[in-house]
Amino acid sequence: MPVSVQAPQIPQIAQSDLDRWRAVPAAIIADLDRHDALLDPRIRPICAVGRQPRLFGRAVTALCEPPDFGAVLYAVDAVGPGDVLVIAASGHAETAMIGEILGGQLRRKGACGIVCDGAVRDVATLAGWSDFSVFARSITPRGPSSAERGVVNRPVVVGGQLVSPGDLLIGDDDGLVVLSPAAIRRLIGDAEAKLAKEAAWEEALAGGTSVQSLFGLPEAAAPTNIQS
Repeated sequence: MPVSVQAPQIPQIAQSDLDRWRAVPAAIIADLDRHDALLDPRIRPICAVGRQPRLFGRAVTALCEPPDFGAVLYAVDAVGPGDVLVIAASGHAETAMIGEILGGQLRRKGACGIVCDGAVRDVATLAGWSDFSVFARSITPRGPSSAERGVVNRPVVVGGQLVSPGDLLIGDDDGLVVLSPAAIRRLIGDAEAKLAKEAAWEEALAGGTSVQSLFGLPEAAAPTNIQS
């Protein structure tokens, strides 16, 4: 079957709502939505810790049948500024679904990055772009062998989570999370409150408050004498 490019209705999200999430790290979101947000932690940034550009953008999805990468080719043309290409490749580790040529085209189009539940290649080049973020499950030098199948812009399962076109992907050194349009609106108040609470904890600890006092921990049990 040839590649199918779907045209889903992408929910509109106010830019002001999106902008509020830019300051929220993946760890906060993973704590707030423990079941539906966190992607498999084995999908990792390709850059070393401290050098990974932040990933923040809405999903364009490509459902692939490795070693075929037809959906990726069509999806690149569907990507716009600020989007993330999300490649569902069933965790396939033996065939790269994308590399520097298509990654470079995505970057030229203003996309902010790639999430691949599978393999990528040309990682030295991809990792050298400070304005483009790549997360992948595997790295391999072997490229695809055909470009005949797949689906663009349908809901896919990536890293154990359902990702629909238009969902928000946020990624940093800790990992990846996904937020549906409904979750974007529902969780932002809780996320900002948790950020404020953590800032208050840090201030209290820096001021000399003990961990036990800060978190209201009970007194530790008295040591037990152990006789031989």
